[in-house]
Amino acid sequence: MSLHWHILGAGNLGTLAAFYLRQAGFSMCLAGRPEAPRRLTFPDGRSHDLLLPGDDGAPIRYLILATKAAQSLPALAPLRPRLGTGTTLVRLQNGLGSLDHLPPPHPHIIDAVANSGAWREPLPGGGEHIHLAAENTTLLGDGHSQPPSWFGTLADHWPQLSWRPDIRLQQWLKLSLNAVINPLTALYDCDNGALLADSRLQPRFGALAEEIDALARHLLPEWPGETAARARALAQATAGNTSSMRADVRAGRATEIHYINGYLLRQAEQIGMALPEHQRIVAEILALHRP
Repeated sequence: MSLHWHILGAGNLGTLAAFYLRQAGFSMCLAGRPEAPRRLTFPDGRSHDLLLPGDDGAPIRYLILATKAAQSLPALAPLRPRLGTGTTLVRLQNGLGSLDHLPPPHPHIIDAVANSGAWREPLPGGGEHIHLAAENTTLLGDGHSQPPSWFGTLADHWPQLSWRPDIRLQQWLKLSLNAVINPLTALYDCDNGALLADSRLQPRFGALAEEIDALARHLLPEWPGETAARARALAQATAGNTSSMRADVRAGRATEIHYINGYLLRQAEQIGMALPEHQRIVAEILALHRP
């Protein structure tokens, strides 16, 4: 099967997707930008040098959106004439709600939940070196039980890629952990494990988790609860890691708080529920950096 993909956002996840698309025999190019050199290093030490081709200006049939959530609509705007209802858009991002205000015509959207961790540094002479700290599961889904025809070919070459009919639940399960761990580590400038070691943070940790469970029970009948226990387990398993939100704050970049805790606040507002601890921490994170 020969498909041509465009990739919007050539950071950590976009580069990983580009690599596996090529492994599966699909052609690809970047959307809206010139060619970009990348080096991708896996946790086992394997490295691959990639030259990601620049935009070909063609109509976009298959698109991977891998920008930061806040950049989604501005980045898509100049591509709108090349998109249509026949376009498939795979949203490979953290957080939820980045496409809520996407104007028509609407493409077919497939959501992704990526659980791999990576960091990057400049390459000598230009480009970026992407270091995968851990390659974990990547889930795709659009609410239907059957994946598209191209999915099997891609899954044969992308380790731990799977299709999930329950993608909305999977998105919320990841969001719930990010909404506890990310803002606390960013606010207190600590690694994930410090959330468990510092007893002063436990009340906020628990309050954030309790508010998530209260909201999710209203919106998702299948919600398993136990967000605090799952967040503690993740913080312990990734004790030495720096969250993406902490990294953004340290670098002076805008965070994805609007699409993590802010998304929860918007959902709660629609049903008349208050989430005071999430309201508080969103304000505190925004005070650290305002675009």
